[in-house]
Amino acid sequence: MDIANIQKEIHSTAVDHGWWDNDRSFGEVIALIHSELSEALEEWRQGNPHVYEKNGKPEGIGIEFADAIIRILDVCEVYGIDIEDCVRRKMEYNKTRPYRHGGLRA
Repeated sequence: MDIANIQKEIHSTAVDHGWWDNDRSFGEVIALIHSELSEALEEWRQGNPHVYEKNGKPEGIGIEFADAIIRILDVCEVYGIDIEDCVRRKMEYNKTRPYRHGGLRA
């Protein structure tokens, strides 16, 4: 399955489960993506495995990263963003950049 199809499936599931019954602002969507990354950081700080189960629910750093990707792909579908094309374009551009983008530290 390619990214475009995964993106459509993710959005369809979100709609089916009521996550788009009400309009969301762009800022709210970004905050929700950020919250998943914050949850990944907390998993890291607690020293948890990348993936584990708690009461039958997948948890861990990898799962929180997955949640962030799911939210990103969902919003890309809402806004009609071809994220697969965007990723490919950015990857190709990055190949042309100097080492550490000319001296950046992090």
